[in-house]
Amino acid sequence: MASSVEIGGSWSTQEDIALCESWVNISHDPITGNEMKFHHMWSKIHGEFCQRSGSIRTEMALSSRWKILNKELGKWRNALTKARENIRSGANLSDEIIQAQMWFGATGRGKKSFVHFQCWEIVKDCSRFKIIPTAPPVVLHETPLHESPSTDSPLDSPMETESPLPRPPRPIGRKAAKAKRGATSNIDCVQIFEQIAKNNSLRLERDLRRDEADKARLEAFAIEKQHAKEKDDDEREMKIMVMDKSHVSPETKAYWKHKRRDVMRRKLFHDDRPSNTDWLNDENH
Repeated sequence: MASSVEIGGSWSTQEDIALCESWVNISHDPITGNEMKFHHMWSKIHGEFCQRSGSIRTEMALSSRWKILNKELGKWRNALTKARENIRSGANLSDEIIQAQMWFGATGRGKKSFVHFQCWEIVKDCSRFKIIPTAPPVVLHETPLHESPSTDSPLDSPMETESPLPRPPRPIGRKAAKAKRGATSNIDCVQIFEQIAKNNSLRLERDLRRDEADKARLEAFAIEKQHAKEKDDDEREMKIMVMDKSHVSPETKAYWKHKRRDVMRRKLFHDDRPSNTDWLNDENH
């Protein structure tokens, strides 16, 4: 069986993203997703993948690549589940990702770290990859930190409700401040992952342009070399045809006569084989 590398080369990040998007759209279609047979489903996935990516990979190559991604994404789901169950109070998304990477690499099979973050964002809400916590969640606050007093409270006084001086805001608590820092860290982590993905895409485009430039340079060099060879051949043949043989020995004259026959045969019949016949045995030639 031919591998995906043999058929279309190494898979790029954009191809992996297109494959995951196609798999989600087809296999989770609310109308036909649960009724399609396996072969028919992958046929539709292949069609949508080709439209999204413009790739020429075969249906078998897509199925083989999905087996690899499915395994990696499943391991990442399990690692995130473990990380969320063991995360300490006050930790942010960066801590969770780091701990999940440790769980992912500790399995001892496959890659040591997870890299398909953009694919994970596409499939994480699918039933196959949805994270279902097995430990009870930790509730930091079941009620708001500060509740505003009810307007019908008997403790309210006209002086308080009608006072022209605004109340100063109460300082934020330690846990609320920690949660706020965690939210900011979540945004920073997402931005870091997006920048990494953007840099990878730019590097891939730069490598492709460089390969195309190298290929064009080699083709131009080959054409120039062929033209130079043809020019040298023409000049050498012209010297053979116009050589004066009146003052040479009979042996030398016979040699150059033989060379002239080779030149004429190449010009007339495009035959590059050495001469071994006497079809032009004419003293005028």
